[in-house]
Amino acid sequence: MNIGFIGLGNMGAPMAHNLLKAGHALRVFDLSTGAVAALVDAGAKGADSASGVLQDAEIVITMLPASAHVKAVYLGDDGLLANVKPGVLLIDSSTIDPLSAREVAEAAVAHGNPMLDAPVSGGTGGAAAGTLTFMVGGAETDFAKAQPILAAMGRNIVHCGGSSNGQVAKVANNMLLGISMIGVAEAMALGVSLGIDAKVLANIINTSSGRCWSSDTNNPYPGVLDNVPASRGYSGGFGTDLMLKDLGLATEAARQIKQPVILGALAQQLYQRFSSDGHGGLDFSAIITSYLKPQDKS
Repeated sequence: MNIGFIGLGNMGAPMAHNLLKAGHALRVFDLSTGAVAALVDAGAKGADSASGVLQDAEIVITMLPASAHVKAVYLGDDGLLANVKPGVLLIDSSTIDPLSAREVAEAAVAHGNPMLDAPVSGGTGGAAAGTLTFMVGGAETDFAKAQPILAAMGRNIVHCGGSSNGQVAKVANNMLLGISMIGVAEAMALGVSLGIDAKVLANIINTSSGRCWSSDTNNPYPGVLDNVPASRGYSGGFGTDLMLKDLGLATEAARQIKQPVILGALAQQLYQRFSSDGHGGLDFSAIITSYLKPQDKS
């Protein structure tokens, strides 16, 4: 299938590579010419602008940093909706607020283009391995058309309901993730401070009622797990500033509907302080360093 792909960052680039591996024809664009060149070397065709990916495209996928970028790419004067042919399926895998997702989707449908919001979970590792979870909002018929394409990039493809429900699922999930990582960080720091070995404590948690993704897959304590950010100075992974962005989306959405998210708001403030202290580029599991004694940080 001919696919246009916009946004070749830490998530978008491996997703595009997996589409190439699945045999799809790609035309790609990113503001980074180096990112475009890497995909061209892998077999894609490059475009000089976002609307340039529309040539021969049957489906267009976007993976962009924030709501403002999504609106600019889709709704701008020379954006996708100003140039795309009616009938082309549009899929936005960015993580943005549900109201913005709904606004863009309504504009797309009015133009004659079906649209899905399909944010992902699974991090850069899942993007590279093709094991992402896609949370998809939109019409069932459009979801059915997109499912084989999304399956080339992910393992779990979940239809969440109508337009913007994919974003609803994503912000709720990531709010919980941010909260749970802080909980694991506090528990690990407390246990080690009281004298238990970090690996022993982690094993107990991971075979007991405290088990969660933040403890058994991305444990924040240094040296507990191999090949996770905590074992490489918290480099790579899901950045603190990205978690802060998602917590902001969750708390803002909650504010708009007057839904209390007390722990979500507290988690947002903790990550805000951590980012303000200069750690925004570290994996979000680095929040544990706020609790560790100096001798335990390495």
